[in-house]
Amino acid sequence: MVAERYYPRFAELRLKESLADTPVVLIHGPRQCGKTTLAQRLGAKAGYAYKSFDDAVTLAAARSDPIGFVADLPAKCILDEVQRAPGIFSSLKMAVDANRAPGRFLLTGSANVLLVPALSDSLAGRMGIQRLYPLAQSEMAGHPPHFLDTLFGGRFSARKRPRLGRELAGRIADGGYPAALGRGTARRRAA
Repeated sequence: MVAERYYPRFAELRLKESLADTPVVLIHGPRQCGKTTLAQRLGAKAGYAYKSFDDAVTLAAARSDPIGFVADLPAKCILDEVQRAPGIFSSLKMAVDANRAPGRFLLTGSANVLLVPALSDSLAGRMGIQRLYPLAQSEMAGHPPHFLDTLFGGRFSARKRPRLGRELAGRIADGGYPAALGRGTARRRAA
C-alpha cells in the first residue's frame, strides 16, 4: 500500500489555539477531508490517546455505558466520528464540568453533529468548533494563501500573473480531497 501524502493544514494553528483554552474541541467537516489525519498528527505531538467510533467494540462500549466509557478515558483523548455515539455527549459534559482543563477532548465528526440535540445542549459553552474543508489550492501547493493580502495591499496586477489555462480545469476536476489527489491519473481521481 502506498503511503498517503500529508498536506499540512492551515487550520492546525487555530486548532492548537482552541485546545489551549477550551476543554472540548470539535473538528467538523465532510467525510474524507482530513479530520482524522489532522487530529491524529496533532494528537501524537501532544500526547493524546485515540478512540474511533468506527471500531465496533469501542462504539458498543460507549453506547452501553457512556458514563463509564468517558470516566475511563485518559486525560487527553481524541474521539473520532463522535456523531456515531451521541449518548456520550452528556457524559462528556459531566467530565468537563468536573475538570475544565483545556484540551481534554478532541472530537471529529462528519455528519452535522451540531444538529444532534444532545450535543447542542450538553456541550454549549464548553466546546470550540473548527470547521475543516477539503484541501485548498494553497494547502496543496504548500504555501500560505496571499491573494487577499495582495489584493487589499494594492499589489495586485492581473496582467503580471500567469493564467492557469488548462491547469485550472484540471485543478477544478481534481478537487481537494486528499485520497483522490493521491491517485496517479485523472481517471483514477475521478473514480
